[in-house]
Amino acid sequence: MDTEEIWKLFQRHMEYTDEEMKIFKSDPEKVKMVTQTPNFVKCRVIAEVTYSHGCHAGHKVGDKFIMTAGGQLVTENCPKRMCMFALGPVSNALPAIYERLISGSDPNHERSQTVQCTDVGLDRGGWGKILMKVYVEKIKD
Repeated sequence: MDTEEIWKLFQRHMEYTDEEMKIFKSDPEKVKMVTQTPNFVKCRVIAEVTYSHGCHAGHKVGDKFIMTAGGQLVTENCPKRMCMFALGPVSNALPAIYERLISGSDPNHERSQTVQCTDVGLDRGGWGKILMKVYVEKIKD
């Protein structure tokens, strides 16, 4: 697919006007993300529960929140119920993953990220808590 075709598809997907496309394309980092990062469409981001105690949503060790590399949940591959207190911290890990994908480095090699839901746990005045490892997985062809 040539660059012009990529831009046409992107504009249609984002529902940008021609003027908005000019604004978007004026940022070199955004241009690089669209034109030079094929790994974005070949990867997915996983937030896997590694610890759970007293989780009101019922998240258990091994549960996975699965997202596109662009940060959109793939709900058919996620638990039926997803706690917003868990998803917020997961979103904080995404910028580092984007930077690694943009730079062409291995998003899992440099550092894996462990995040905690925003509930502090019963022992600290909350209800419970979960920890999640956030990592990138290549989509199998």
